[in-house]
Order: sequence, then structure tokens, then C-alpha cells
Amino acid sequence: MNKVLLYFENGVIAVISGISHMTFVVKDIERGTIFFEKIFNAKEIYFSGDETFSISKEKFFLINDLWIVIMEGESLAERTYNHIAFQISEADVESYIQRIKDVGVEIKPERPRVDGEGRSIYFYDFDNHLFELHTATLSERLARYAQGKEGK
Repeated sequence: MNKVLLYFENGVIAVISGISHMTFVVKDIERGTIFFEKIFNAKEIYFSGDETFSISKEKFFLINDLWIVIMEGESLAERTYNHIAFQISEADVESYIQRIKDVGVEIKPERPRVDGEGRSIYFYDFDNHLFELHTATLSERLARYAQGKEGK
């Protein structure tokens, strides 16, 4: 993994080596579990039960090597476009759409895109967090954007 070096005025160097984990606050921890397991094939690796070490009951999952946390608490009050995007293969789009439908959460309509930008599925969980499944990479998107809107 690439490392980002941060240089501070006092001469201290700090290293960011990647994302440690992502935490989502959910009203119903069991329903959150179904969401992550059924859509993302997440593997539960820890459940605090009533013996909490943090601010509330929590579960840890792995999606490949990505550590995801869900914690019991109040749902987000409103929906926004703030989101996390996971990369998927174009060949898996229809399978993921079916998984999302099977869980029963809202899928947003696809937004207009230019050719070569990739395809996305946007959907909310039960607690108003927005997720995206996207088929392109950063380098593919930048290459397409470099061509301008008309695709020169």
C-alpha cells in the first residue's frame, strides 16, 4: 500500500498508510448485519454484545481486507450525497442489483454519465447512509475526463 508522508511545521513527519476502518451508526444492529452480509458478502468477525469497549454495541466485519464497523445508535436524520464507493466488475452489476433488491433497500436511479466513465449503483441502507458500487477505476475516469465532455 502507498504511504502518504505529512510534514508539519515543527519538523514532525507523520505517515498515513491507508484507511484503518469505516464506522456506520445503525439503529438496528441485526438489520445492519443483514445489509452488510447479504449485499457485500461481509464476514462478521466480532460482536461486543453488552460488553462494550466503545460508545455502544458494535460489530466488526471484513469485506476482503476492509474493516467495517457498525455501532448501535440513532439513524442519520437526513439523506445526503456523502457516500462510500466500492469497486465492482461490470459483469457483476446485475447480480449486485438483485442482492440489493433482496435486502429491500432503496436503489437510486442511475445518473447520466459520459461513455467510458463507468457504471454505478447508488443505494441507501436502512439508516440513510448512501453507498455506491462502481465499475471504473480512478485512472479510467481521469483518462475519460481528460477527453472533455464531447470525448475528443
